[in-house]
Amino acid sequence: MSSGCSTSTSGPIPPPRALPEVCFTLRRKLLALLEETTDDLVLRGVQEQVRISMGVIEKAICMYRPEELSIAYNGGKDCLVLLILLLACLPTPGSTSIPHQEPSQIPPPKSSTPPPPKTLQAIYIAPPDPFPEVEEFVSNSTLQYDLDLCRYALPMRPALEAYLAERTAVKAVFMGTRRTDPHSEFLEHFSPTDKDWPQFMRINPVIDWHYTEIWTFIRHLGVEFCCLYERGYSSLGGVSNTRPNPALKMEGNGFRPAYELVRDDEERLGRDR
Repeated sequence: MSSGCSTSTSGPIPPPRALPEVCFTLRRKLLALLEETTDDLVLRGVQEQVRISMGVIEKAICMYRPEELSIAYNGGKDCLVLLILLLACLPTPGSTSIPHQEPSQIPPPKSSTPPPPKTLQAIYIAPPDPFPEVEEFVSNSTLQYDLDLCRYALPMRPALEAYLAERTAVKAVFMGTRRTDPHSEFLEHFSPTDKDWPQFMRINPVIDWHYTEIWTFIRHLGVEFCCLYERGYSSLGGVSNTRPNPALKMEGNGFRPAYELVRDDEERLGRDR
């Protein structure tokens, strides 16, 4: 499914690698990030957020067996940050823990020595009219990060019902939700689904990240991202409800890239819902 556009700002998608190699490489990058000394207040904020998110993820990995965990992944910037953090935390032979902070209100782990996973389960709930560029990026990054991805072109609730019926062992799903997302202001790092929804634990490691921190993390680590963000799209949905963010409009023609936006409250100005 070629869209004729690059999915990165630094070159083509690298060839697929096995999950342990992916995890080892990302863990090394995050350790380097955390060891950096900087006067940049945004980057220091990112370092703090990374430590907190790592604490959430490592708790979850200890609480649940590998087959009980999955990640919601749609190729967007937030779940991309989550994916990098999660992969860096997955236990692999000979891996060492990344220094982190343990947030409050997190249940105690069931085990201190989780087994290495053979794969990372993922669910992609596509909109009814997905951008070809997003579909291509999801496909490429699924190979790049060795994901076991199930795709559903259904509304959210039936998609989750179908996924849990297919993957009966799944008990918890990592979500790239942030507090500025609709209906997310009261979520915690660990929040079970509402009673009238398919039942699983929602794990929200990046819930308190700010928009600028998301983009600083992505660009500082050189993470590949969907090319639509270079065209002024700051929040990705379907073709019919998503347009370039008017706050990024340049004089004359064109839009500045999404990572030049600063304010959290302007992130979804290009989304109708």
